[in-house]
Amino acid sequence: MINVLFVCLGNICRSPMAEAVFKSLVKEKGLENTIKVDSAGTGNWHVGNPPHEGTQEILQKNNISTTGLTARQINENDSNYNYIIAMDESNKENILDVLGSRHQEKVFQLLDLVEEAVDKNVPDPYFTGNFEEVFELVTKGCNNLLNKIMVENNFEGGQRYGEK
Repeated sequence: MINVLFVCLGNICRSPMAEAVFKSLVKEKGLENTIKVDSAGTGNWHVGNPPHEGTQEILQKNNISTTGLTARQINENDSNYNYIIAMDESNKENILDVLGSRHQEKVFQLLDLVEEAVDKNVPDPYFTGNFEEVFELVTKGCNNLLNKIMVENNFEGGQRYGEK
């Protein structure tokens, strides 16, 4: 089983959006029994809450399920994940504070996988209100992440960057 964890600040906007988008992509590829997906926040303010209304609306608008999405806080047990994806640089630093620098190789930012992204931080729609922009960025990053996982784990259909 390959375990993927998305992390943002409160786990109600960006990371549950990425979790839902990625689960949808994984299901499209028929890999839901091979890839487990979850999300967490670095803070504890929203633990137990469903995603933000804006996240729910944009996901529903794009026919992506929000079932089972509940905010939780990252903890030391999350070091068991194979891929830990931060939404911004601050989240990445907080993840490494919790898990320790020995897990550095599996922690990276989602937009590190989007070559055309000038700013590698996914903006927080909790403050900006721009859920549409965040959805587009998250979708690009999640598509590239799935491709990366497929290549690294020799799944059929994965293409190395630059291959057609």
